[in-house]
Amino acid sequence: MSRAHRRTAALSAAVLAVPLFLTGPATAAPPQAAGPEAEELLVIGHRGASGYRPEHTLASYELAARMGADHVEPDVVSTSDGVLVTRHENEISGTTDVAERPEFADRRTTKTIDGTELTGWFTEDFTLAELRTLRAVERLPELREENRLYDGLYQVPTLQEVLELREELSRELDREIGVYIETKHPTYFDAIGLSLEEPLLAALDEAGLDRDRSPVFVQSFETANLRELDEVADVALVQLMSNTGAPADLVAAGDPRTYADLATAEGLAGIGEYADGVGPDKNLVIPREADGTLGEPTSFVADAHAADLLVHPYTFRNENEFLPVELRDPGEEPGDYGRAIEEQLVFWETGIDGIFTDNPDTGVVSRDLFLQGEDQAAA
Repeated sequence: MSRAHRRTAALSAAVLAVPLFLTGPATAAPPQAAGPEAEELLVIGHRGASGYRPEHTLASYELAARMGADHVEPDVVSTSDGVLVTRHENEISGTTDVAERPEFADRRTTKTIDGTELTGWFTEDFTLAELRTLRAVERLPELREENRLYDGLYQVPTLQEVLELREELSRELDREIGVYIETKHPTYFDAIGLSLEEPLLAALDEAGLDRDRSPVFVQSFETANLRELDEVADVALVQLMSNTGAPADLVAAGDPRTYADLATAEGLAGIGEYADGVGPDKNLVIPREADGTLGEPTSFVADAHAADLLVHPYTFRNENEFLPVELRDPGEEPGDYGRAIEEQLVFWETGIDGIFTDNPDTGVVSRDLFLQGEDQAAA
């Protein structure tokens, strides 16, 4: 048994004694992380608190902050009039009610985005005013049936609104709430004349956040835009990394390197020349075995740290559907909660610097338990 798995087993009893808020969103104050070390281990609200509210809505971001997330993660795409809005993808049929709007039926089209053919409705075909008439819906209704309660309540936010919310919540909660912004499909948006980076930097500058040590990360699955931002921006940059495929900008340029190449010690050293961190698919940190159980940690974290890179893996979710087989509750439905905290404890033990999670309250609890275990081990 690995050291990480032994630590998890030792903390399992402690997990049972902690109020985990696992039956729904917490509304009370979240547990306070112990000691200054907690400031270095980030809980990032993935698309907000998307385990409890439709993703990329102001309600989702606000709930994430109130649950104790250090940063909230807005993904940005562009409207036809060049305004950055927050959606996971520019194709919005799965996250809005656009398919039910007869006035926009003629906007349905087929496009090729980063080499993949998609049919649906795309943000770049709507003005901001048109997009604001739509309402958000739950992206995973079969797994997150409770979230459907909120379908139709929330608009698609602009990045400016998210930054304003961040400032308001920072004042109210008396702690700095960060933003962890992802630029989606930057090569594609450049090609259609709707570059994401310039309006992003303008929004950060207007909010007083384009400076060193601002509570801001900018992340991308592509590399060229991060290299360009490194020349002009003072905020921290993060290279996102899938466990399959290759960055779209490298493919477009005929560069044969894949994410697997970038995940090597040599590749990570190269990333360290322009970025401050990496956001790997969590399987790059601890892969799954063929039977769906957790394997042994790779050298990824050590290699990234050797290149002076922070490591913030994605995505941690509470539902059985997303958990390693041995941490699912047997006999339960895919959308029911399994032993998510135990999974997160194993990952904290690898030395990662933060996690992206759809359930920020769970992430705060797992971080606190990990830090308590570290304190006990040092005593």
